[in-house]
Amino acid sequence: MIRPVQLKSLIIPLLSVLLGTAAHAQDTTTSDGLLKEARKAAFEENNYSKAKTYLYKALAQSPDYADVRIFLGRIYAWTKQYDSARHYFNGVLQNNPGHEDASLALADLEYWNDHSTQGLDIVETALSSHPSSHELWVRKAKLLNALHRYAEAQVAVDRALQINRNDTEARSLANRIKESSYKNKIGLSYDYVYFDKQFADPWHLASFDYTRTTGIGSVTGRINYANRFKESGVQYELEAYPHISNTFYSYVSIGYSDKVGVFPHWRGGFSLYANLPASFEGELGFRYLKFSGDPTWSYTAYLGKYYKSWLFGARTYLTPSAYTSTVSASYNISARYYYGSADDLLGMNIGYGISPDDRLNAIQLDTRERLVSYKVGFMFKKKISLYNILSIDGSWFNQEYLPQTRGNQYQISIGWLRRF
Repeated sequence: MIRPVQLKSLIIPLLSVLLGTAAHAQDTTTSDGLLKEARKAAFEENNYSKAKTYLYKALAQSPDYADVRIFLGRIYAWTKQYDSARHYFNGVLQNNPGHEDASLALADLEYWNDHSTQGLDIVETALSSHPSSHELWVRKAKLLNALHRYAEAQVAVDRALQINRNDTEARSLANRIKESSYKNKIGLSYDYVYFDKQFADPWHLASFDYTRTTGIGSVTGRINYANRFKESGVQYELEAYPHISNTFYSYVSIGYSDKVGVFPHWRGGFSLYANLPASFEGELGFRYLKFSGDPTWSYTAYLGKYYKSWLFGARTYLTPSAYTSTVSASYNISARYYYGSADDLLGMNIGYGISPDDRLNAIQLDTRERLVSYKVGFMFKKKISLYNILSIDGSWFNQEYLPQTRGNQYQISIGWLRRF
């Protein structure tokens, strides 16, 4: 015989299960319930047709339900039915000009269809009603960047970062925009390198460069002066970052010096960069160094990830065994913390091997011996006015400069950049 107390203990859990099941059952009688089921069908089941059926029913009940119209428009956009998508987005904006979510959805549609001018008009109308919307400022920066209006894009992305400094997308975008936001740049830098064993005299390297932003991307001319091995020399470089699309851009460089030993006789390189989904960025390319003997070709790969105010990166350079006694490799892991604008940062890196992009040490790649080196470095950069940027870098190398013989190398550099 079941006592009343025992019966109660059985009934209460049963009722809880039944009520919970009822609470999670489909609600297809209200507009809110239909919208919820549509989201489930789209995101969990990947069934857009089913989702649209729910949304049509919701609109039959509530023709002016903005969230339903926007979600239906997004589904049409995802399935590349762009005219239908615009119909639903514009329907919301006609009833509520400047509606934030509808404006964001329509601006995204126009951006990905290379209608950036139309997208910009939509965002600017929405910003008049929502001037503190972080998402709208990010969209405005993206659209201005696509239109090559870089200075205005810089203002927009800086505003977005003022509202939310930890937004990953805005941080990634700010770094892409900054190099193109001014027509002209002048840079000066000086590096001092001290060796405790390898060389008796320190090295000195000074650089001057001028960058001009053009319609296809930035172009830089650079003159490097170095004094090392008790000799002085000058190197001339030309590099460019041609713009290809909203996703891809490239790097091209060439350098020459008639003082082989102080600098490589020739250096060059090419890379293809990609702005990847989820705030990743990637690079594949090659580097060329010609000393007095056979040339050296190295191949590089890089993957970076923005996370809030951080940029984490990993890079490798691989040199085939045709140029060294074995396959030579260098690796580097870096982290940057942006405490302000794209020009305000603290950075650190650790690495193994010598990089052909390291102007200070690439000359030490002129050997067929695979010698081991380790590196730890830091970086500080600060925008000290609207147009001026100060940078300080330092590094420590522990290097095998002869087989089984190691020494330490200490480097400090200071740089100044003026934009105008």
